Amino acid sequence: MDFSATTEPVLSVIIPCFDEERRLPATLARVQAYLDDRGQPYEILVVDDGSSDGTVQKAREASAANPRIQVLGYEPNRGKGAAVAYGGCRARGEYVLFTDADLSTPIEELERFLPLLEQGYDVVIGSRALEDSNLKVRQPWWRERAGRLMNGLIRLASGLSFPDTQCGFKLFSRRAARDIFPRLTVRRWMFDVEALVLANKMQYRVKDLPVTWLNNGESRVKLSHAPNVFRELWHIRWHWLWRRPSRQLGEDAEVAAQPTP
Repeated sequence: MDFSATTEPVLSVIIPCFDEERRLPATLARVQAYLDDRGQPYEILVVDDGSSDGTVQKAREASAANPRIQVLGYEPNRGKGAAVAYGGCRARGEYVLFTDADLSTPIEELERFLPLLEQGYDVVIGSRALEDSNLKVRQPWWRERAGRLMNGLIRLASGLSFPDTQCGFKLFSRRAARDIFPRLTVRRWMFDVEALVLANKMQYRVKDLPVTWLNNGESRVKLSHAPNVFRELWHIRWHWLWRRPSRQLGEDAEVAAQPTP
């Protein structure tokens, strides 16, 4: 299906990237093929998070062949949360999805997510912890156990009740995206938690869905990152639940919307 690059997109897909030159071409080909088959205007926003390899070159090659693929980015590396927020502030679609560059959750899962937004939900998040999730390739046992412990800490710190906040497959309505992404202050691992805390504070309807998921053995989240993760959770609790307990958040929409330095 041939869409003009100037056509207003129905769907925006954000793919945050850091040193993804090896996986990115296949990911973009698969996402593009799926979206072409859907027959609706779309845009794919590849957000380069200060990569040191050929990620930008690969993305630009794909963009040259398909102008619906836009290449965004900045230097130096800021973190996945920064990349997602940067793309979210620039997305034009009625629906805004962010998905990991490794497609651990297949792009085809989107077909089950979109109807929920059409039914009135504002945010739909993938969950690997729900009973009907299809974990085709599981994490090592110690990662699964660490993940359960981390989720307990996330619930305690944030007040969220979701059994999985960290799955890299989340869909937003345009209204929710425009309210949430500019306000994100967490730049690395716990930005998902911050986004959901903000959704709750603004009384958006959030739904979690089971997903198909294939663990990627090249995960960049390591146990050594735990102190930084704890600091991010403490920041979310202090900044949004203690310091700004009200729903009047207009003065906070300033961080992620800043232009590229």
